Amino acid sequence: MRHAPWKDEVERLAASVAGRWGYVLAGVEIVGEGRRPLIRVSVEGEEPVTVDACARISEELGRALDLHDPIPHAYVLEVASPGLDRPLHGEGDFRRFAGRKIELETREPVDGRRRWKGRLAGVDAGSVVVDVESQSVRLPLEQVASARLVVGMEDLRQDLAKGGRGRS
Repeated sequence: MRHAPWKDEVERLAASVAGRWGYVLAGVEIVGEGRRPLIRVSVEGEEPVTVDACARISEELGRALDLHDPIPHAYVLEVASPGLDRPLHGEGDFRRFAGRKIELETREPVDGRRRWKGRLAGVDAGSVVVDVESQSVRLPLEQVASARLVVGMEDLRQDLAKGGRGRS
């Protein structure tokens, strides 16, 4: 999907509201086009994101969106935690989750493919580096249409063994 002209303003407002509640913005995703797209806002923090926190952030963000009115049509607002299989948004996420398994889709074919699955090596010189089938593949960051973490049982066992809440 194209980048909606009002997405930057939604991200700015969402980051501000999330920050007031002690969370950070993990991403804004626009699902669907047309008269009533879904605006999916993901927040995270040091503490787990609760349903009550999502409701409070959603209510305050809804008021801020009504006040600033960046979206020129009706929409549905959803605020949630990004989850275990979280989408990756931008260079910061690709750096932060280096070493994890991902699925990635490019806007245009790269080496004859659009869908990639492998271990994220990181970001280098404007490219996402993914180890796929024993080869290191460089995918231009501007070509990434979507990317998300892949969480398997092995990952969950490792997290449990470490005594952590997960690696997100």
